[in-house]
Amino acid sequence: MIYVCIPVHNEAKTAGLVLWKVRQVFTGFAREYHLLVCDDGSTDDTAEVLARYARVLPMTVITHRERQGYARSLEELLRAALQRTDRPKRDCAVTLHADFVHSPDAMEEMVKRLESGADLVVAEQAKNVGQVSRGFRWSRAWAPRLLRVPGLRDTVSGYLALRLVVLRQALRPGAEALLTTDGWCANAELLARLVRHARKLERVDFAARYDLRQRDSRIRPWDQLLSAWRARPVIRAARLAALTALALLVAPAARGQGTGQAPDSGPSAVSARKPVPFPIGEHLVYQAKYGFINVGTATMDVTSVDTVRGTPTVHLVFHIVGSALFGAYKLDQKLESWVGRDDFVSRRYVVDTDEKGKHWGHTYDIYPDSGFYRTDGLDTTHTTVPDPLDDAAFLYWVRTLPLEDGKRYEYRRYFRPENNPVIIEVVGHDRVSVAGKKWDAIVVRPAIPNGRGIFAEKADARMWLSDDSTRTLLALQSTFSFGQVTLKLREYSVPEHQ
Repeated sequence: MIYVCIPVHNEAKTAGLVLWKVRQVFTGFAREYHLLVCDDGSTDDTAEVLARYARVLPMTVITHRERQGYARSLEELLRAALQRTDRPKRDCAVTLHADFVHSPDAMEEMVKRLESGADLVVAEQAKNVGQVSRGFRWSRAWAPRLLRVPGLRDTVSGYLALRLVVLRQALRPGAEALLTTDGWCANAELLARLVRHARKLERVDFAARYDLRQRDSRIRPWDQLLSAWRARPVIRAARLAALTALALLVAPAARGQGTGQAPDSGPSAVSARKPVPFPIGEHLVYQAKYGFINVGTATMDVTSVDTVRGTPTVHLVFHIVGSALFGAYKLDQKLESWVGRDDFVSRRYVVDTDEKGKHWGHTYDIYPDSGFYRTDGLDTTHTTVPDPLDDAAFLYWVRTLPLEDGKRYEYRRYFRPENNPVIIEVVGHDRVSVAGKKWDAIVVRPAIPNGRGIFAEKADARMWLSDDSTRTLLALQSTFSFGQVTLKLREYSVPEHQ
């Protein structure tokens, strides 16, 4: 998850354009993102602008009734991002200004640097586009020299991307505030406090677009330089703390004494989420029967490992093709799911159906960390549940459950909240003959209330799962519009090695 943090004060003319530009960036550079915007006591139409965009974008607005300043707003946004994440080593935050001086286009390269191993990426102003006063140019050039941070040329741009674990480590226990200065000085102070915890620091250049700013600059050049001069002890103290921390890390190694702990180990976090256990290449083929009549075939495949918005996912496919009533009823339906390889949570679900001569289909992009999903690429968002699953994912996920005799399980994991809870009832045991052998099987009754498809409550579905560690789906029975169809395993192949 990428949290884009934008402090705003009286930016009604540009705030909406910046938000939409961020959306365009992450449309072309598909990553899961959430906008965190702080309206810091705006007195123009900023609140109305933000409210309109909040209805169509993944966005949270924090409102200050009275202005609290840039530093307070920025820190509140960063803390909000840290509170939201459950994976601070993976998730990141990007700080961005709302006046269009920071071009959102640079975010793509910044995020790529993080994905390549950097902990902190700073966008440094390489050139100006547009007219600014001589005093502004002079003070903008000198402020970073007064507010030095090791490894950086430009410490006051305020445009950076960081792993949230770095922020977590920088937050000082017992300290009331992370930032004690404001304006340009706050940008330098933030970097000074973060750098000490970043194992890898990288820089990217960007052009400051002063030509796109729709208001006069609020920067008073000489006041900023005076503030920078006065803030030198704060920055110096943070730099000394960084050097002390480095010395503490290096000294034991120099003496040949290990600490017994990996650096940056952080608190132990055992997630309830589990990785996908099924091997890539698993291929199951089913014969579809309507009574004693063969009416089609179905397949279940664990096809590949793909990437969805930067997250490794396992691509699962269920495909059924058949006809009944002497060809009067025909069905060709494919359900595709992309679930997180390491957490078994849906990221994308595609359903494509030809039924009785009519075609319909939908693509659902699911953002579990943001708590919403989108349909068919529309910007409108719908609330989803924690750890969501789709129809195709459920076919596989049910194979991972304990399934004790006589138990009835309820899970609120279907990605459309109105159809929860998903009910899994263990009916009993059976012995079935499929795929040329006899199997001991566990029989379960799955149901998705108010849902559609093979697991709809009115479909009265049954599943026969092998009573062993693989929980192979041996048979599936469900009611269609023309009657009850049973899928029986005909052949299966499982790769021995990955």
